[in-house]
Amino acid sequence: MSSAAGVRSIGCVSFLNSKPLIDQVVHGPARDEADVQFAVPSRLLELFETGEISTALMSIVDYQASREDLLLVPAGMIGCDGHTFTVRIFSKVPPEKIRAVYGDTDSHTSVLLGQVILRERYGVTAPMLPLEAREGVHLGSTAPETILLIGDKVVNASPSDAAYPYQLDLGEEWKQLTGLPFVFAMWMMRREAVEADRPAADVVTRLLAEARRRGSEMTEELLDRYAAEKGWPRDLARRYFTEYLRYEVTPRAREGLAKFFETAARLGLLKLRREVAYLEVPA
Repeated sequence: MSSAAGVRSIGCVSFLNSKPLIDQVVHGPARDEADVQFAVPSRLLELFETGEISTALMSIVDYQASREDLLLVPAGMIGCDGHTFTVRIFSKVPPEKIRAVYGDTDSHTSVLLGQVILRERYGVTAPMLPLEAREGVHLGSTAPETILLIGDKVVNASPSDAAYPYQLDLGEEWKQLTGLPFVFAMWMMRREAVEADRPAADVVTRLLAEARRRGSEMTEELLDRYAAEKGWPRDLARRYFTEYLRYEVTPRAREGLAKFFETAARLGLLKLRREVAYLEVPA
């Protein structure tokens, strides 16, 4: 779909995990360089395809799902190299006995990763059914046997360990399966917008890279600004930023991304619509 939106129109998730990447785009010295909209991950793809944004921190699966021709921008990502903490399957039964998963509809990538892990690690092919994971919906006598939650809800709206004694951290499961990091989201740009204004694309790419660099040095300031607002205990949020999450797009992260696409395609879970192509950060 053609769009008038330039690369300076940026979409981003509002979860706590995005703050080291986006805080300095919104509040930093170059804040007038971009117009930022916040949405859940699955909504960002719609904003791309309606032309309201041309740059976004999007679920990695949406790189393949989008009708638009996109470029991955390795200025920053949301990923992990082991435990992620906030992408988790909660189950009342052992993993090998899971029959269906009610998945948080906020993230396309996490839903697909859950299917990959269950098949490759536990030999289970379980349908993934939609779960509108508002606070408290999964509590009560009609709670599903197995659910997948992502983001801040894992901290401020998760079920009890007593109710769901079996829990799979999907980042750690992927690490055990492949030995590689996992990339949940990365900055992306519409190729059409880049080609229409490459100088502006380079400006925004540098802005995003600098925001990630500055954000990595601002842990305490970010905790002051966002931890309580998002319902996170401060010490846990600090560990989340500094131990669990990865924001730099390293060569191993790129390898993990390619492995995920390859595995999901082999299992018939993902159609590969385009080769992986990066818009590198200008020197």
